[in-house]
Amino acid sequence: MERSELFQDSAYLQKNQYRDSRNLDARAALHRRFSTAVADWQPWVFDLLKLEPGMRVLECGCGPGWLWRENVARLPANCHITLTDLSPGMVAEAEAALAGSGHHFEFQQANIQALEFADETFDVVVANHMLYHVPDLPQGLAEVRRVLKQDGRFIAATNGNKHMQELPTLVPEVLRAISGSTLVRGESQMLPFRLENGRDALEPYFNTIDLHLYADSLWVTEVEPLLAYAFSMIKPEMDVPETAAAHLREAWAAKIEAEGGIHISKDSGVFEAQK
Repeated sequence: MERSELFQDSAYLQKNQYRDSRNLDARAALHRRFSTAVADWQPWVFDLLKLEPGMRVLECGCGPGWLWRENVARLPANCHITLTDLSPGMVAEAEAALAGSGHHFEFQQANIQALEFADETFDVVVANHMLYHVPDLPQGLAEVRRVLKQDGRFIAATNGNKHMQELPTLVPEVLRAISGSTLVRGESQMLPFRLENGRDALEPYFNTIDLHLYADSLWVTEVEPLLAYAFSMIKPEMDVPETAAAHLREAWAAKIEAEGGIHISKDSGVFEAQK
């Protein structure tokens, strides 16, 4: 199966790539440790939610609940927050982390294409870095619109074509035959929902759409986190020899020693759409 198909294969996403947070952790760790941004990502996104006391919020694709775990002290009073994910493993991790938060969280497995909530239930719906995984995006967006209250807002993060664009060039030619790794070919240009086409996808469902860009890049000064990032994207059936990892480790260590680090561009942002 091609990588573009894997991005929207619900069984693969649920049972392999996002069965739990290990692969996601490997990628997030690279961004957390080597980001050059002035503001951290999760607080920056949280600010865009513009939450007020008593609001009802739904997150689709909550992962292990990082958005809320990193901002729980900033939550207004009496907000009702429902966290959902296609992966039951992710939902379980989010619930374990937030169960004692003192705020009103609910957790359930759910598919954005068929949300089991009444019409006009939520003030805000969040879908960060997940819409490109939705096989029927129009159906998913129609469901988001349906469960949003009048004047409700939809917050959706994604990446653009230039995101991590240096990664393919960091792979030595001898390893280009290894398919399935995001380092062999960039992933962003094949995302069905990205910064370049997200507005067009959202326009049939929302009255106003704003795009907020996140200024950031990576300056990577250690090999192992980058290696973990690369291999977190390998297809499950790929048996990558240890010699390949050793070759990458050697090449990247030499580059870091010679240049002080490895620069990697980022191209991320958040669409804010109002019903």
